[in-house]
Amino acid sequence: MKQETPPASITPSAHGFSPGFAALGLEARLLATLDQLGYEEPTPIQREAIPPLLAGKDVLGQAATGTGKTAAFALPLLQRLAHGVKAQPAALILVPTRELAMQVGTALERYAKELRTRVLTLYGGQAMGPQFQALKRGVDVVVATPGRALDHIRRQSLKLEQVQVIVLDEADEMLDMGFAEDLDAILEQTPATKQTALFSATMPPRIKSIAHRHLKHPVEITIAKEPVKAGTAPRVQQTAYVVTRPYRHAALSRILDMAGPKSALVFCRTRVEVDEVTAMLNGRGHRAEAIHGGMSQPQRDRVMQAFRTGQTELLVATDVAARGLDIPSVSHVINFDLPSSAEVYVHRIGRTGRAGREGTAITILDPREERLLRSIEHVTKAKVTVAPVPSVADLLAKRLDRTREAVQEAMQAEDIDGFRGVVEAIAASSDPITIAAAAMKLIFRAQGGEREEQDIPAVPIRRPDPYRTMPRTGGRPGDRDRGTPPRRGNRTPQGKPGRGGRTAGMARVYIGSGWSSGITPNDLVGAIANEARINSKVLGDIEVLDRFSLVEVPEAMASKIIDVLGRTRIKGQKVVARLFRE
Repeated sequence: MKQETPPASITPSAHGFSPGFAALGLEARLLATLDQLGYEEPTPIQREAIPPLLAGKDVLGQAATGTGKTAAFALPLLQRLAHGVKAQPAALILVPTRELAMQVGTALERYAKELRTRVLTLYGGQAMGPQFQALKRGVDVVVATPGRALDHIRRQSLKLEQVQVIVLDEADEMLDMGFAEDLDAILEQTPATKQTALFSATMPPRIKSIAHRHLKHPVEITIAKEPVKAGTAPRVQQTAYVVTRPYRHAALSRILDMAGPKSALVFCRTRVEVDEVTAMLNGRGHRAEAIHGGMSQPQRDRVMQAFRTGQTELLVATDVAARGLDIPSVSHVINFDLPSSAEVYVHRIGRTGRAGREGTAITILDPREERLLRSIEHVTKAKVTVAPVPSVADLLAKRLDRTREAVQEAMQAEDIDGFRGVVEAIAASSDPITIAAAAMKLIFRAQGGEREEQDIPAVPIRRPDPYRTMPRTGGRPGDRDRGTPPRRGNRTPQGKPGRGGRTAGMARVYIGSGWSSGITPNDLVGAIANEARINSKVLGDIEVLDRFSLVEVPEAMASKIIDVLGRTRIKGQKVVARLFRE
């Protein structure tokens, strides 16, 4: 079904809308929302995917995590529903994990602000009652993990006979997690006339097979990684701090407090984010100015002049606003968001470390983005050190150290004689050490040293290996050190069977938690052996990946182990356990 275009009387430029998004055919209400959210221009996957999706065509898209895929399918989906025949639900978006389901659901609600589209997110771990009630009342878009969607289909609480749009997001990860049969079962319940979009970071034969079965003459889109020549990344110290989204502002402030940059460029994705970060930093005592596409030229000139003359120590900008600016070499570049590609990353950090000077590049990293960070490292041939966010104790120690340095520097000045008389008068009745300590305290307080600080929860830092395994049979200890998959019963990160395949008489159990949650092979062995009361020697290969794990167990014990794991906690958290389907 082709979509209606905005009325001819609506001109994006007259309304201040982004000409980049307007050129894609999006209607005025969506353009207004994007403008309010501070989106300045579409990413490559958005430029390529939105027009064919608006035209009602099926799309097969390959693009890495963090490239803007959610907006690429959400915007045309919402526009289609706004102008199409109402159905409940009219669209189904399938994603691999509850975290991504919540993220996509939140994004859809933001984009649909002016359209009054009802969005429902379904995933395991939620109570079924409220989900039944919401589906009964009627919703326009369902965002779901395959397992929970299939559960509702079998209970007949989710009916897909009138669905107009289906989106499979992160399809390769859904297959890695064993959802292939679930996806086929779900798609069989949908009408042949539906529009289907499939997005995947990789395009192995398994994905192409699903596309061949369920997509009709799809428009194929590949957002290739532009080559970055070795050595083009500047020689700067590069560090990434892993922190969950609710604590990103606090982490940025903490890192800047620790670094104490004289001149730093802070990059954000949207204008709204630039304004929020600038306000937060100024509220924390920093001297920060914002620069983005929503500012007039006189405003931009004033900001740049203040930054060049040192009146401002932090310049907070979008990539679009920073292009073409005559920005002097800065001591620090801060990525408040990991950029969507290695090319943008290299361009950003190229602002520091110029002319032989030392430079520092810092990235605030969401746990989901660590795979993209490793891709950037591979392309740029540059190592990024991943570190925990400094603690409150680290920050207090740094502030005390700076107070000491400030006092020592003042002691070398020639203009302190006027203060000696005051000190001598106080020393007549007080201990000199006590006087100095009191003076240090006043300086420490004046520099914000006693400001209350927020605790930032630590996030497990992942190993650089693309997967983590513990072979219990076969293989040599050195295999894992060299990054070679264990010999028997394991799968590669792309989900292909390892040499030898699954062991006869053994079954694989899927456990919905991996090393991003701090899970290790020993944790799994302990949980299974202790809770199921079986000898750990009967277990086969154990594979711990990003967000899930696979354990080989005797087929006769699989049901018992799955039942036990479903009722226990590993590292303090409940886990999903089920039979892994190849």
